[in-house]
Amino acid sequence: MGRPSDYSPELVAVICARMAEGVSLRSICLADDMPDKATVFRWLAAHKEFRDQYARAREARADAMAEEILEISDDDSDDAITDPETGATRINAEFVARSRLKVDTRKWLMARMAPKVYGDKVTQELQGPDGGAIKTISKIELVAAPFPAGMGEE
Repeated sequence: MGRPSDYSPELVAVICARMAEGVSLRSICLADDMPDKATVFRWLAAHKEFRDQYARAREARADAMAEEILEISDDDSDDAITDPETGATRINAEFVARSRLKVDTRKWLMARMAPKVYGDKVTQELQGPDGGAIKTISKIELVAAPFPAGMGEE
């Protein structure tokens, strides 16, 4: 039996459930019992109900990443290394740096998958001199139009 290539609501539900648990579409599609990634993209283009379900799964995946960030941040099991010969303890800089990379990567992805929830809030404020209100001036300019031939000045 090869990879599934026929669309089915049951298979779509499995794909979306795995995504909602935090698994990437790429990883899901690597499994032998799952369709190829290109097949999934064809299904997304052809089936509105799948697009809607997929969008909700992506948002849930961002929430799963938020939970992963807490787990990574709270895991201090390898933060320190003890030298077996001297018994001296030192910070495991490699582990700490890797943990920071994992957290930063998830934050970046979350901001793109669910920007309304996890994206940076960007605002623009305009201020006048010394932080005051902006002064607006409306100007109406009257321009004298030339008189048509035979009319006007006598």
